[in-house]
Amino acid sequence: MSNAKPFTPAPFKPPFWLANPHLQTILPRFVAAKAPEYRRELLKDSLDESEIAYDFYDTDEMRQGDDKYQKPLVVLFHGMEGSSNSHYARTLAHAVHGNDWHFVVVHFRSCGGVPVKGQVFYQAGDTTELEHALQYLDKKYQTIYSIGVSLGGNALAKYMSEYGDDARCLAAVIASAPVDLISASQAMERFLGRRIYTPYLLNPIVKKAIQNNLTEDEIKAIKATNRISDFDDIFTAPRHGFRSKNDYYYQASALPHLIHITKPTLILSAKDDPFLGATATRGDVSEHVTLIDTEYGGHIGFLNYRNRKFDLNWLPNMAMRFFVEATDDALEAKSA
Repeated sequence: MSNAKPFTPAPFKPPFWLANPHLQTILPRFVAAKAPEYRRELLKDSLDESEIAYDFYDTDEMRQGDDKYQKPLVVLFHGMEGSSNSHYARTLAHAVHGNDWHFVVVHFRSCGGVPVKGQVFYQAGDTTELEHALQYLDKKYQTIYSIGVSLGGNALAKYMSEYGDDARCLAAVIASAPVDLISASQAMERFLGRRIYTPYLLNPIVKKAIQNNLTEDEIKAIKATNRISDFDDIFTAPRHGFRSKNDYYYQASALPHLIHITKPTLILSAKDDPFLGATATRGDVSEHVTLIDTEYGGHIGFLNYRNRKFDLNWLPNMAMRFFVEATDDALEAKSA
């Protein structure tokens, strides 16, 4: 019998003209609310090399001395080449703040406009970096929830699997995550993936990479790449200690580890997501994991249309409901 509390979100049913994976994936970046005025902290990464941007959207709560904030903190781990200005970050920031909770986007190395100072960038399975960030936040906040989207979702799912009871967030929501990186890389090589999404994701990371003390041969090879998998083979894998892109995808994928999750975790995928390959099934996950597969939603989209306005609130509303409903017993025990 599952230990996960039954959780049934409101169904996601966009109008027929929005039930398109590419509209769901692309349109949100143009209709999301503007970013709030974040409070930025720059902190060293787990290797004590590069600075990492933590962008906070604080709620109205004063901290007394070394006491922890009592209102919950929601931590967002963004997707590939994402930031606190990504449409989902802006949407989540406003929704969390409207719930009178704290919010922070923890950037990966080289993201958020902060250049890398060491040799290491970011990769999809770097759970040590997540633990480093959450350890810092755990010193200041009584209750931490985490949301990971896309690449950051895979990293968070793997973190929840590896750290188990020691995971510093009380619960996690994983959205649109390529938990099987090999099949996800193949999905990105389909026609529209190569033509539309790959250039959008690949061009900025190539630009960053060639500024990072490379040889002329490395620069030439990276500039010639037109697929993310080629970039991972030439740059990501060797730079982070993997033998090849296949070794990287195998070791960094969260899917084989989800059976070990011991804290409430919601894994959400849209069946029409153009970025994903294989997704988790009931047999792949522990009893503490809730799986939701929507018919539509694209990649981190879940865009609806209500009262003549575009509406991106389905995902943040569902996430916060899950946090509250899945952890009410744990919160009562904490306060007892």
